[in-house]
Amino acid sequence: MEQVLAPSRPVTEPAQRDLRLLPKAHLHLHFTGSMRPATLMELADKHGVRLPEALSSGEPPKLRATDERGWFRFQRLYDSARSVLRDEEDIRRLVHEAAEDERADGSGWLEIQVDPTSYAPRLGGLIPALELVLDAVDEASRMSGVGIRVLVAANRMKHPLDARTLARLAVRYADQGVVGFGLSNDERRGLARDFDRAFRIATDAGLLAAPHGGELAGPSSIRSCLDDLGAGRVGHGVRAAESPALLRRLAEDQVTCEVCPASNVALGVYEHPQDVPLRRLFDAGVPMALGADDPLLFGSRLAEQYELAREHHGFTDEELAELARQSIRGSLAPEPVQGRLLAGVDAWLEAPAG
Repeated sequence: MEQVLAPSRPVTEPAQRDLRLLPKAHLHLHFTGSMRPATLMELADKHGVRLPEALSSGEPPKLRATDERGWFRFQRLYDSARSVLRDEEDIRRLVHEAAEDERADGSGWLEIQVDPTSYAPRLGGLIPALELVLDAVDEASRMSGVGIRVLVAANRMKHPLDARTLARLAVRYADQGVVGFGLSNDERRGLARDFDRAFRIATDAGLLAAPHGGELAGPSSIRSCLDDLGAGRVGHGVRAAESPALLRRLAEDQVTCEVCPASNVALGVYEHPQDVPLRRLFDAGVPMALGADDPLLFGSRLAEQYELAREHHGFTDEELAELARQSIRGSLAPEPVQGRLLAGVDAWLEAPAG
């Protein structure tokens, strides 16, 4: 007698909450790198700028920056993208679109990094360039409802005297939207300790020190950020996972690491998304603020970093909510804003999944 089998039931995945609705803060986003690809193309056409094929193909460029040649290529593409930002209208458009993208990803607070020296030649100098950015930020914040502040970032490939000039500029505008001072570019070039006087200028005036460390260079670069620059947050910091002692220190001192998983993979720091040691940092108690770094070049924005933690590292909704809380607590948002966002995280978690 032929056996009749019952129809198999489709295996359904457990319902998951929408990570774009999860309130969060974004603490690692670079100014030019926040640009939409379509905006890049339109501004290039507006100004007659010929972009490299890697930027005009409509797809994120293939990058790998673990050697000097790869980093040079990445920097060349970044400089090409920055060259389309030539007037006030361009700057305001970028900031307004960044705010809209943050709101769409559930970000209620953004701290965007900008090196005004990159735009000063076309915008009338350092002061006019920073004042334009700050005015655009204030306007975009009011229109979008996303709180936005600025970190002025020095370039470690330039002379430390240039960094001191920027630190004084940042201090001058500390009550007009500047909340911190950073140090970007290749950590393997330009030792952090060479910039200690610039950071002392900034921190003595109450600005947050948030230099890059622990991405292209290892744990020693993070230690230098802490010991030599007085870092209150570390840009990236992901390679702290290679040092148990450093993990303990970051956890004990509650120093937030601005971890950018998609860019870590795109730049070849880790081969695959599952190789990024998010779980190790999280389990060690190191506060993290997931960041998109440069969405223009890496192809993913803020909410997708949380998706990566869910998909490749098995973070539960409860753990993802805790990551969002850590980003908010690690921010410089005023207490009422932090309270509102934290309450929103609790509400997201209490809502039914699916």
